[in-house]
Amino acid sequence: MEVRPTCLAVDLGVVEYGRAWDLQKRLHAQRVRQEVGDMLLLLEHPPTLTVGKSGSMKNVLASPERLAQLGISLFFIERGGDVTYHGPGQIVGYPIMDLKERGKDIYRFVTDLEEVMIRTARDFHVEATRDPGHRGVWVGGGELGAIGLSVRRWVSMHGFAFNVLTNLDHFTIINPCGFSDRQATSLAALLGCDIAVEMARARVQFHFSAVFDVDIVPLTEEELDRMLDNGLAPAERTLP
Repeated sequence: MEVRPTCLAVDLGVVEYGRAWDLQKRLHAQRVRQEVGDMLLLLEHPPTLTVGKSGSMKNVLASPERLAQLGISLFFIERGGDVTYHGPGQIVGYPIMDLKERGKDIYRFVTDLEEVMIRTARDFHVEATRDPGHRGVWVGGGELGAIGLSVRRWVSMHGFAFNVLTNLDHFTIINPCGFSDRQATSLAALLGCDIAVEMARARVQFHFSAVFDVDIVPLTEEELDRMLDNGLAPAERTLP
């Protein structure tokens, strides 16, 4: 029987953006050096705006003072894309993956991330689709899931954000992904009821395993910390 590759997955809960960004950079460096295997970080952020390398502050519609009043942080980061919002009730996934082992196909990688979100939405009886003019997943004119990546030395950083129970009012202070004529939506808004984020996160992880054809190996935060300290290689980790 063919053995599938593994992907270590860590559920980090709610993590301040700067800490998660630093964590990604450290793991990216280890993955480039082949000290660790592919990883998927799943988490939520406190209210945060991020502006990608092709973004513009003109798409942030609130003043710094207003952002401070709302308790929303602002970061300028190296991913592609424009401005987006992260907050509680939104599943954020950061795959740290070596694309040399996946044909160096960034287009396919993005398409697969979209597929994970499309399948997850379908589990909740929501039919999301792709938009040829903009990556991510959409329901009508509403963006249900956004994608923004950085790929350096063929290892990915950043990833996707899937709106489950997100505060959509916070999206009104930006032009999401640079669009002034579209807004974000969420599973809860589309269904008219609250959705358990934990349930949606489990479905994201399930579909990630299927779409990327990997066996998910759960990793605790403590194990992750030890891995960062010691450079634990995939072969050294005992599968549960």
